Amino acid sequence: MSRRDFLRTLAQAGGASAVLATFPPAIQRALALPANQRTRTLQDVEHIVVLTQENRSFDHYFGTLAGVRGFGDPFPVPVKDRQNLFSGKSVFVQQTVGGAPVPGRPNWPTSKPIAPFRLNTEQDFPVMRVAGTPHSWLDAQLAWDHGRMNDWCTAKQNHSMGYYAEADLPFQFALAKAFTLCDHYHCATQTGTNTNRLFLWTGHNDPLAQAGGPSTDNSRDSFNPDQNTDYRWVTYAERLQAAGISWQVYQNMADNFTDNPLAGFRPFRNAWYLRPGYSQALRDRGVSTRDLDLLKADVLADRLPQVSWIVATAEGSEHPGPSSPASGADYTARVLDALTSNPEVWSKTVLLVNFDENDGFFDHMPPPAVPSYTAYNANPAQAQLAGASTVDTTGEYHHVLNGADARTINRPYGLGPRVPMYVVSPWTKGGWVNSQVADHSSVLRFIEARFGVQEPLISPWRRAVSGNLLSCFDFLNPEDNGFMQLLPATAARRARSLALVDTKVPATPAALAAPVQAAGVRPARALPYELQVQAEVPDAGGQVVLTFENAGEAGAVFHVYDRLALDQVPRRYTVEPGKQLKGRWNTTAAYDLWVLGPNGFHRHIAGDVRRASGSALPEMVLRAERATGELVVELVNNGGQPCTFQLSANKYYTHQLPEVRVVARSRSSVRLPLAVSSNWYDYSLRVNSAPAWLRRFAGHLENGLPSISDPAMQGAAQLDQYRIN
Repeated sequence: MSRRDFLRTLAQAGGASAVLATFPPAIQRALALPANQRTRTLQDVEHIVVLTQENRSFDHYFGTLAGVRGFGDPFPVPVKDRQNLFSGKSVFVQQTVGGAPVPGRPNWPTSKPIAPFRLNTEQDFPVMRVAGTPHSWLDAQLAWDHGRMNDWCTAKQNHSMGYYAEADLPFQFALAKAFTLCDHYHCATQTGTNTNRLFLWTGHNDPLAQAGGPSTDNSRDSFNPDQNTDYRWVTYAERLQAAGISWQVYQNMADNFTDNPLAGFRPFRNAWYLRPGYSQALRDRGVSTRDLDLLKADVLADRLPQVSWIVATAEGSEHPGPSSPASGADYTARVLDALTSNPEVWSKTVLLVNFDENDGFFDHMPPPAVPSYTAYNANPAQAQLAGASTVDTTGEYHHVLNGADARTINRPYGLGPRVPMYVVSPWTKGGWVNSQVADHSSVLRFIEARFGVQEPLISPWRRAVSGNLLSCFDFLNPEDNGFMQLLPATAARRARSLALVDTKVPATPAALAAPVQAAGVRPARALPYELQVQAEVPDAGGQVVLTFENAGEAGAVFHVYDRLALDQVPRRYTVEPGKQLKGRWNTTAAYDLWVLGPNGFHRHIAGDVRRASGSALPEMVLRAERATGELVVELVNNGGQPCTFQLSANKYYTHQLPEVRVVARSRSSVRLPLAVSSNWYDYSLRVNSAPAWLRRFAGHLENGLPSISDPAMQGAAQLDQYRIN
């Protein structure tokens, strides 16, 4: 197709010819190029390219994008009250740090409530180069706070709450709409660049201090002649080399922003310093200059390696300060231009574009993590954890300080906050969202799946919880029927950002205002989750028991927030497929538990254990029937008096459901078909005689087929906690 015909087609489709500049014609052709379908399996992928950019969180970039879990998330984390400041708020409301004293009120806090606010480049272009925020091991741990997530600005500064919208990031939004965006992809650990890149290139950070670690900082991100500072565990690049899989790092050694973690490892330092016995292959492939011009030359000559890592320049890295979203977009565009310069090669290539960490920028979703210690003891039988795991958690705790702040001893390493991940390939076109939990180790597992080279250093817990990215792809029926997406030009915006002489710290908003997520849905990939939480309040009273069940095909983390004790560490339960765990909460009165899981899974379990002798004892048991697309709600009354259940739809459906009377020591069932809502559900169950009793259940029933994103995930962010009337 000629450029003129291409633009005419776009104009007919939606007036896109008004855009004055486009990507080079090769990229336009590549977006319409059919995928390699020799086997219609993963084996059709012959090249995997990984471009890891710098320091942006998911909400910071895509909180406003339609069809992803952004600012419109219906079930944000509840946070504890702040005296004289706010109460009953969600994680979207934080307290600022600093501020002017209030006249006449010496004891009044100088901070104020703050919600995510837009970095509006249309009105103030200098915020394109917004200043960076703290992003090291200690401040990241303090901001996360074991999952309480209520000290973000204190640890990260007020402008960490800033976010961009589509008008500010036209290239990034277009790329997300053209291909596949992962909205449950997390950085590997709660810290900065180098440690996260170690997970991306080796699967771990040497948590047991066996080979120069553990790493929690950037102290070994460059060449050092002192061999005592070498990392000594095996990198994935070396495993590929030993297995005969071709690989290459594309970078400029004069300016790679010290973002190549191989520079910290002994074999690559030996190669850099030309020490006796060094490997020329490791030097040529891992620590030599081979920039984007040679990447393009390799593509044109059909000699692109099977696995490639691209390390950007400082200006191209997207890092706040030396770079910007505009510069990062232009660098990514040049990578795409190189990879699509040979359409035959592109038809067999997967480009993964992710970000090593979030800088300090806010993200509202609690990262899946192992349970936090509430009382550490080297003897596991005497240690106390906030939650439990059916999976071995060895290697997921910071038991060896290795120079880190003592306050972080025994804390979980990760996962860290969400970061963007675009999956760009001929098999991932069409604007899909993928909501399977993943992290940097998932990239290695995708390479494992394709080329068979295992990475043994990935922990059992990560293998259980983080996917291998295969759910992002459709190799059998890739979307090739005329799909095209115009990607906007990047050069002019980059030039404008480079003209800015310095970074900018934006003003803190004067008033609290909720960010807004655009309405709309995206096609959503099938997910491997089938989760349930069953509640039980024993007749003897004084305890609430939750059973966390996993009948799916992937491990999952359940987060539990006690809304009556939000100052306590939230509990986390990791459950493998086919297993279950129980958690118990002791109470003599009310209980109010807020449960979250992947892809909008939510349970709200509230009530009061106090009741008259012989009265009704209501409960609910929920089952999903994948074959029929129905929820089966079993209404249970284990008490001595009858009770009446009221089931109501909170969204998706408007029909009235009949009340159900259940006599003493009996049960009844209600079936809820979900086809009209594409298997999304959100229901509340109440009992007439127990006004404090509530069972709310929301989420998506997976059936192994593609679906759509949550239609309710839109509009203004929920700043207030849900209140039980």
